[in-house]
Amino acid sequence: MPGSLKTEAVVLRSMRYGEADRILHVYTPHRGKLSAIAKGVRRTKSRFGGRLEPYFRLQMILYEGRSELLTVTSAQTLNGHPRLREHAAALDSAARACDAVGRLFETAEPHPGVFALLCNELALLDTSAAGDASHATHANQLAFRLKLLLAAGLAPQLAACASCGEADHLVGFSGAAGGVVCGACEASGFALGQEAHTFMTGALASTLADTPHAGERALREAERAIGETLEHHAHVRLRAAAPR
Repeated sequence: MPGSLKTEAVVLRSMRYGEADRILHVYTPHRGKLSAIAKGVRRTKSRFGGRLEPYFRLQMILYEGRSELLTVTSAQTLNGHPRLREHAAALDSAARACDAVGRLFETAEPHPGVFALLCNELALLDTSAAGDASHATHANQLAFRLKLLLAAGLAPQLAACASCGEADHLVGFSGAAGGVVCGACEASGFALGQEAHTFMTGALASTLADTPHAGERALREAERAIGETLEHHAHVRLRAAAPR
């Protein structure tokens, strides 16, 4: 039935459409990813102003008709994360976080935990851009992706060999098996060092604000583990999490 939908949303992507409109991809807590058109938003006197830009957290009213494309009828800023655009590393991390959510959670299935995680990440990056702390890091991006895997039910097995259940001698990682593997099963994966293993375990157990540190080699190994897990089990390939 046609009607209005009132929801919080984070703008994942905003694209020009026609002479004055924009198409938005937004992520919501109870309707997942939605697409909507904001008519006339690019006109000078638009009532929406500049608030329908990527990374804005909004309170929106969307008109839902017969089309899959909803219509934006109202948008109020809850958090515009204004400092992101003044800090290249934070802005890049925000873009990769929104892209990851959009690719991995691309349906209208509700995931309020994912919405909260994305809001938390953007707020942390905005704080980092202000110079209070440095969260715009390679480690932070990987911790965010690990938590997305957890939310999607794809968290890698890290406590024991994903192939045989062996709890010791965990020296590799297999995306196909879905986690770490022992020396006897290592042929099915790639070498994963102890530092990378410790980082992944710690990142899943910690808040984003307390993401553990690790060396660049360990982070590259962790990123490969995350990427292979996504490709094997979700058939999704994310943009590389660029080192900082």
